[in-house]
Amino acid sequence: MSKEYYISPSRGRLSFEEVFADIIEFVSSEPQLRHKLIIGTDSQFREENGSCFVTAIIVHREGKGGRYYYQKYYDSSYSANLKQRLFFEASQSLSLAGRLAERLAENGYADLNVEIHLDVGEIGSSREIVRELVGMIIGSGFEAQIKPNSFGASTVADRYTK
Repeated sequence: MSKEYYISPSRGRLSFEEVFADIIEFVSSEPQLRHKLIIGTDSQFREENGSCFVTAIIVHREGKGGRYYYQKYYDSSYSANLKQRLFFEASQSLSLAGRLAERLAENGYADLNVEIHLDVGEIGSSREIVRELVGMIIGSGFEAQIKPNSFGASTVADRYTK
């Protein structure tokens, strides 16, 4: 990725800094409500240009909706090997969550809950690596969600891999 940017359906193309500022504005506009920051990545293998990865950032105002932003990129080094792609998805989400958590702490929002949604579940082809991926996320200090509760990866990010 040469120039990092995210897409917001309501705000258009944004830099990481603009996304961060928008998250802070959204959270601080109703500080009495509970907010959660959700990061999720999904991928789809494509023979013509490798795997398409989408990482989504969702700022959820519990009971009141939210906003989301996503970044789409291709990587030919992750082919049809599902296990490799799932570990890469988790590492992408973990990296972004770390960046956001650091910036949140620097700006007085260290208490904002950051959750990573994994596109794995107890049923299906990904079930063999659920514990490994969840352990990786929890061991890094973040909460992890798997299917059917991982809408950040399995619904929001998934929508843009097609």
